[in-house]
Amino acid sequence: MAEPSTTVAVIPRETFSQTMDVLGTIVANTAPPYRLLVVDGGSPARVRRSLESFAASRDATLLRTERLLSPNEARNLALAHVDTELVAFVDTNAFVHPGWLDALERCARETGAWLVGPLYLGVCRGNGPCDTVHMAGGDNRIDEVDGRRLHHERHRYAGRPLAEVGPFERGPTEMVEFHTVLARTDVFSTLGPLDEALLSFHEHCDLCLAVRERGGEVWFEPEAVVTYQLPRTLAPMDLPYWLVRWSDQWNLASARHFVDKWQLSDGGDSIADVTRFATNHRLFAYRPYLSPWVRLVRRAGREPRPLVDRWAQAVAHRAARRRDATPARVAHAASWSRVEAGD
Repeated sequence: MAEPSTTVAVIPRETFSQTMDVLGTIVANTAPPYRLLVVDGGSPARVRRSLESFAASRDATLLRTERLLSPNEARNLALAHVDTELVAFVDTNAFVHPGWLDALERCARETGAWLVGPLYLGVCRGNGPCDTVHMAGGDNRIDEVDGRRLHHERHRYAGRPLAEVGPFERGPTEMVEFHTVLARTDVFSTLGPLDEALLSFHEHCDLCLAVRERGGEVWFEPEAVVTYQLPRTLAPMDLPYWLVRWSDQWNLASARHFVDKWQLSDGGDSIADVTRFATNHRLFAYRPYLSPWVRLVRRAGREPRPLVDRWAQAVAHRAARRRDATPARVAHAASWSRVEAGD
């Protein structure tokens, strides 16, 4: 069998409960050869044990930290173990469809693209097929308007029924997302590591802007398809990570850093957009647990959501700070790994 040209790196995004299902779709829908690397950022014991068993049975390298990781931090940990020509980052709630990796690799080779993204379906709630578009390429640029630097970002065809807007054609685009993206590994030698100050927002915008600023191209490949899927309700095991990942603390820090880094003039609007998005994301987590308390709190003349939101974020961050901060370790080393387990 030919030597793999791609390492598939599975990265925690916002949930733990979907990780094993995502790995199942990768194994079922990805033709070899490829290398598989999984980053586990503080998953609960049940998932940790499943990942250890999976890594041993599938010859995958498993990196483990006891603390929660931001996505870019997890990606940088993965990159330190990648020596293939290409790396495909897959989030732990992105379900790949058959032939996804072959299509992304083919596009990269035929076009010379530095980054290639698939057709993203979703966001779907619960299991089952999804027939709406999350993104089919996108707009991501900085426009100079009357001396002001304004960031323009737009998902193409977001929320549209797939049957109404397809079929799509391969082509250059300004933006792909980290739900699933194929990158030339030497991109990170050119640009340096991913920006870990972007804790939860604008990571994909930042990378795509940097690639295009250095003369690289970003391409959309619709023959590769993934579904960004969330559960109908969050499992209790997902709440601690979700609330830190989408907290005001992480989101505002990310938005402010992005504004400063790219010298944007629309910082107030950008930060307000991030705040609205993150608040709605957090409320998705509370919804199943909030209703029994709503009537009681409203009798006291208070609006329950802000109270619950502030309290839950504070609790989640306190718990995160108490976690073991020792460096990442190799919990299982694949046969191709350059290091041994425990290093």
